[in-house]
Amino acid sequence: MILTGSVLLLGVLGVLGVVVSDTPDRYVLRVVGEPLASVEVRLMVDAPVSRTLDPYRGLGTWVDSYDFDPAYVPGGITVAPADLVDMADHGVRTVFIQSSRSDRRATGLVSDPWLLAEFLLAADRTGLAVVAWYLPKWTHDDEDLDRLLAIDRFSVLGRRFDGLAMDIEWNRDGLGAIERSRRLVNLSDRLRRTVGDDPLGAIVMPPVITDEINLAFWPGFPWAELAPLYDVWLPMAYWSFRTEEHAEPGFYVSQNIRRLRANLGDPEAMVHAIGGIGAADGSAIVDPGEPLATIDDLAPFVAALVAEGAVGGSIYDWATMGSRSRSLLADLMAGSTVGAAGH
Repeated sequence: MILTGSVLLLGVLGVLGVVVSDTPDRYVLRVVGEPLASVEVRLMVDAPVSRTLDPYRGLGTWVDSYDFDPAYVPGGITVAPADLVDMADHGVRTVFIQSSRSDRRATGLVSDPWLLAEFLLAADRTGLAVVAWYLPKWTHDDEDLDRLLAIDRFSVLGRRFDGLAMDIEWNRDGLGAIERSRRLVNLSDRLRRTVGDDPLGAIVMPPVITDEINLAFWPGFPWAELAPLYDVWLPMAYWSFRTEEHAEPGFYVSQNIRRLRANLGDPEAMVHAIGGIGAADGSAIVDPGEPLATIDDLAPFVAALVAEGAVGGSIYDWATMGSRSRSLLADLMAGSTVGAAGH
């Protein structure tokens, strides 16, 4: 048994599971079950494996707390670690998974660590990458940074998340836009200084909304201040909520990518666009109770990714996509140049 960094291992037994305690610089896991010949549990704080931008290339998919975490799932779990096999079979290269939440139901700095460990180990078996994401609430204390660092440093059997992305959209905080932007930039800067050269993803509101449709959503969004702090941008271009020309996936995705790059002042900014929500096709899917995209939207979505030089694309989320839509999206992405060298 190998102990690395600041990790305490309790027990010489089998299946990873119970969090004993957690802080941003230490994650303590207990191993329970049948004995193993060799178990290595470590937190990669001393010599972390370098992350790359590769997980943001090509086809991805999304999993949130309401899909897999028992603390949030209203009914039965809709996405489990075993589903990564199906994802891989449908051409998915990367799973973006909500790995922490800030609310009264949260039981630790990360989501259910047992399940996160299973997802990471399942990703190893299927060859998928896993990018962790978190929605900050801009609290006055260090909770947001603590949660991001706990995700960043979470590791099981030497396996970390392949990437870290911040979901930048919360505006129900009672803060003015100037103060919210100040806290966002401060958090982003502190996170960047902590992770060093590791790539960071910014999951952002689609600029068509913030610049045109709803100017009150986040006035004066600090694009210029954020530009040097993030490496890849993931606009939430969910056309299924839109009307008129904005409901057309090709137009909406293209416009958001163009506006995003213009706001950043970088025509070559690396973009992985998120479409959806879901893709209704008549097959059995989870009904989120929200307007869904359709299977016919997928071709223009991928065409827009190609036209705008996006490095990757995905539909939010896996649970709300029909099986036929999953297969079609895999075929469309495989036949495109999205994620290819040079993009």
